[in-house]
Amino acid sequence: MLDALRDGFADGRLTHETLVHRAEATLLARTSTDLRGLVADLPRPGLLSAAATAAYRRVRGSADRWRRGFPLVLRLPSGSQRRFTVGRELACDMTLADQTVSRWHASLHRDSDGWLLDDLGSTNGTWLNGWRVTTASRITPGDLVSFGAVTFVLADRPPAAAAPVTGC
Repeated sequence: MLDALRDGFADGRLTHETLVHRAEATLLARTSTDLRGLVADLPRPGLLSAAATAAYRRVRGSADRWRRGFPLVLRLPSGSQRRFTVGRELACDMTLADQTVSRWHASLHRDSDGWLLDDLGSTNGTWLNGWRVTTASRITPGDLVSFGAVTFVLADRPPAAAAPVTGC
């Protein structure tokens, strides 16, 4: 059950608060009926036919990308810029027009070892690989980063088949 909740959160189907509430309820559940009710609104694994899964893998390359909902690619800044801000405010380096993103949501800081991600006191949180960022955290290409409900996969350079996303 906790795996299903974790996957539901990773897919963006559950908020952090809902995940915490349901995880606590899972640990306190006494019957299987109690447990089933906690994940009844989440998709069950294995609903795709084998043919659909095979076709998808041929076209897109990985069933895991289907499960995660194709996050947008966020290319890490290049050049000499040492600080990069993310938020709804037009003065941010990357402006995201989403109500779950705070005006000044998060920042990236470059140091000698790479990039650090830090939350700027946002309302809906900054998340790194499913964990809320509470202190400056090291990020690397391939990490999943969420600003509120907007999720990106980090990259050094854009994949050959897709252009980089620099703002919405």
